[in-house]
Amino acid sequence: MLVRPLTGRLPRLPLPRGAVDTQIHIYLPGYPAQPGGPGLPVGSLPTPEQYRQFMTWLGIDRVIVTQGNAHQRDNGNLIACLAEMGSVAKGVAVIDETTADAELDALAAAGVVGARIMDLPGGAVGLSALEAVDARASARNWMVAVQFDGSNILDHEARLSNMQSRWVFDHHGKFFSGVTPNSPQIDALKRLIDKGRCWFKFAGCYESSKSGGPDYEDIAAVARELAAYAPERIVWGTNWPHNLAKQQADYPDDADLTDTVLGWLPDEHARKLALVDNSEALFGLTAYQE
Repeated sequence: MLVRPLTGRLPRLPLPRGAVDTQIHIYLPGYPAQPGGPGLPVGSLPTPEQYRQFMTWLGIDRVIVTQGNAHQRDNGNLIACLAEMGSVAKGVAVIDETTADAELDALAAAGVVGARIMDLPGGAVGLSALEAVDARASARNWMVAVQFDGSNILDHEARLSNMQSRWVFDHHGKFFSGVTPNSPQIDALKRLIDKGRCWFKFAGCYESSKSGGPDYEDIAAVARELAAYAPERIVWGTNWPHNLAKQQADYPDDADLTDTVLGWLPDEHARKLALVDNSEALFGLTAYQE
């Protein structure tokens, strides 16, 4: 049975006060997986209570909870988890052009500040709905989290360039075919960043790395390039509870992973930008108060 460690050695690179983990999923009992998506995570259910222990371990102060693919377009678990987490948490939900205004109102009242596009197997709403989701998010000043195989970003650049919402290119871009800092896909990403509404998320590096851990050097090279190019556009997330891990051997050491990924940012100032200031700007959070 997979066991998720919730404590251990502290990261060597301490997180700044107000740090935001911008990529997690959490679950409560009573919300079964929905048709079309993957099952619930293996092992014990990764609950809000467990994640609060995880926050204490790593030094995280705030969190963005993303609707998991297991629940597809049923945001009930997300709403319940946001209520359990309280003021430290905001959410990213799944919506589309058919979502009723009353549901959007309820999501906003629950703490939702964004919508999710997931154009990969198991995703609930893909790129075909990009413009519709963008319009509804923009009308409420929400952001949009966009995830797809970044190897194909040139095919989608024009549509992404026209987005009206603040948006983040998720999970290190998931360039499944592999890229280098000099690849045309990275040039396209820089052009999108230059438009002023695009951020880039450091989360889940192991999901698309070809060189693998512990250094993920292929992902690291692109991450360093983008952090130098646009330090004000990088955000960070743990990707807890690492849903793709099906057995203990696949589960990362979260302190090691945190040190590795934060090490791609050049200095303490860049880490504060990525973990605090940039996250506040992207998700519309209020400035952190001690």
